[in-house]
Amino acid sequence: MKLRSIFLLIFLLIVVGGVFAQEDGRKADNPYLLCEDTCSHVHGIDVSHYQGQVFWETVGEHSCMKYVYLKCTEGGDRIDSRFERNIELAHRYGLKVGSYHFFRPKTPVGVQLRNMMVQCLPGEQDLIPMIDVEHDGGLNSKQLCDSLLKFLVMFEQAYHQKPLVYTYRNFYNKHFVGRLDDYQLMIAMYADEEPVLADRRDITLWQYTQHGRISGVSGHVDKSRFMGHHVLRDIRYRH
Repeated sequence: MKLRSIFLLIFLLIVVGGVFAQEDGRKADNPYLLCEDTCSHVHGIDVSHYQGQVFWETVGEHSCMKYVYLKCTEGGDRIDSRFERNIELAHRYGLKVGSYHFFRPKTPVGVQLRNMMVQCLPGEQDLIPMIDVEHDGGLNSKQLCDSLLKFLVMFEQAYHQKPLVYTYRNFYNKHFVGRLDDYQLMIAMYADEEPVLADRRDITLWQYTQHGRISGVSGHVDKSRFMGHHVLRDIRYRH
């Protein structure tokens, strides 16, 4: 009986090893096999003028990307030069689209909101707009939070819904622990493991690389995916 068990164990090890070897071989045969090709998560990208001309028909037809966040504005006066073309074509070729504003903490928040509202039109949004917060502008944590929270409240009054907030894990841990509990988050962390915040709060989206590649975009593009139980309807724009 003991000998039979040993043979069974050896057989199982051979079978399991063969499965892993086959998977490794599949990846070796196809070096372009990516996370979004092999997992069940919902993936997307964010795009700005830095990507240059994007061939949206190719993105829509030949990638696993389901959504895109497009840069519309920055600070009080900057407008992304490719936003209008990008949002028109991204819609045309089937992606769910949201817009994002790059937040400048020292620029008056009313000026920033007016700049954003010129470009980020409710009728063009499938997804709630996103506020990109990456720099403190030389402010301390309290000053930064005061500026950002004032902007977020004004945004909600204008758009009648809360925006998504994007930031880096370490930046969040330094400035925002316990301060953004009412807002969904996209957290950037470029590592193999999923991000965990210092306050262990829920994360809706994880931007897992800034060096992604997809057909239709030359050069690198940021890629993200949903975390845990979250799905696209969690960030849909309520019209």
